[in-house]
Amino acid sequence: MANKIIEALSPYRGIIKTITSDNGKEFAHFKKIEKALKIRFYFAEPYSSWQRGANENFNGLVRQYYPKKTNFEQLNLNEINRIEKELNRRPRKRLGYRTPKEEFILLTKVAFAA
Repeated sequence: MANKIIEALSPYRGIIKTITSDNGKEFAHFKKIEKALKIRFYFAEPYSSWQRGANENFNGLVRQYYPKKTNFEQLNLNEINRIEKELNRRPRKRLGYRTPKEEFILLTKVAFAA
């Protein structure tokens, strides 16, 4: 899991400053992620979902497509990509009604220009 996170986030090294996760065993190698990405890694306290509010909100959006306990390894990659595009093009109140895609473009333009 650590290698996949590093691979996915490496292009954004310097933009990403922190990661906050739950206490799942998939983050056992968090030090490797911190070192590779030069970031700080934080863990939310158990039963404190508000410490990862954006993540919990996103999980709720995903649950509109897939119920809890869905094995995502069994899903068709094309279907996952379709839903990813839908969610990234969906305006969010917390982003001033911009889409995550629009927000990402704004953030990366500023980071790469600086």
